Amino acid sequence: MWLLTAGALLAVLGAGSTQLVFNVVDFVEKNACNETVVLPCIVTNLKENNDSSMYVSWKRQGQVLFSFNGPEQHIYRHESVPSANFLSKLDLPKGIASLRLKNAEATDGNYSCEVTELNREGETKFELRTRMVDSCGEEKPPTPVDKCERQFDLVQSIVIAALLVFIIVLCWTQLGVIAFKCETVRKKKKHITIPCSIFTVVAVVAVVLFIQDGSISMNQVGLAFTVLPAGILMVLQYSIFKLVLDDLTHKGYALIGFQTVGYIVAVVGFALSVSACPSILLSVVIAGLVVMAVADLLALVYVYSCSRMKDHQTPRKAVEEPLNDTKGVMLE
Repeated sequence: MWLLTAGALLAVLGAGSTQLVFNVVDFVEKNACNETVVLPCIVTNLKENNDSSMYVSWKRQGQVLFSFNGPEQHIYRHESVPSANFLSKLDLPKGIASLRLKNAEATDGNYSCEVTELNREGETKFELRTRMVDSCGEEKPPTPVDKCERQFDLVQSIVIAALLVFIIVLCWTQLGVIAFKCETVRKKKKHITIPCSIFTVVAVVAVVLFIQDGSISMNQVGLAFTVLPAGILMVLQYSIFKLVLDDLTHKGYALIGFQTVGYIVAVVGFALSVSACPSILLSVVIAGLVVMAVADLLALVYVYSCSRMKDHQTPRKAVEEPLNDTKGVMLE
């Protein structure tokens, strides 16, 4: 009985001396935001600390994916995991046999890591799972547009639509100021009214397409019609200034330049927003339209002040011309 017990004890001790010990994990999680996945395999009781005396074998569902032959320094990779490699080859003698591979190659399932050091060996197993996430923040690659439920935030879309309407109102208000305050140019504003009317119709269609709950392609067309035709406003603004003033002042050119800067910002925001899903860059479009709205508001004040000056100067000029003629006769 004693001999049997001693033999059993020696067998247990012998088995323990040949067994490698691992840091054990039950499962590893990945998500769609990860570019690469690290499969952990860490041995805590190596003795040789020399990769030339080690063998490593990684398996998925029993199939060998990756292996390392220490004496020959040879690495094998299965064709399904061409990116697979040690997390750090230099740390292998320290017992770190963790594997790194691309996310797309790391399919869910049961994995095992077998390590042998001379006559000592061991194995660790775990499950790889995919965890669903709502958002990856800045690390998340853009979602394909055709898979978006809604590409543009509804609140931001309404803000953009409101800014566009406000800009149109300011444009028509400037024409109203010309019509009521500046009698001498009232008949000349017809060629501005027509393009302003066309722009208004396009803007209304754009807003309807942009904010509706419909296909993403229609929302994109609506955003394009909202931003891109806004370039007409610079031409209209220049024409309005020319109606009121014979020669543009530095203030007039500065206002047009200010409006142009806003338009450029809005176009850049459009280019960045239309390819992202969900789009988080509509704020750039909003910033550009805000600049344009402020420029139009200042232009309205400028047109109003200039039109009043022109109205006051016109009667005086009409009186001065007969007086000059009378002076001419007296001199003769």
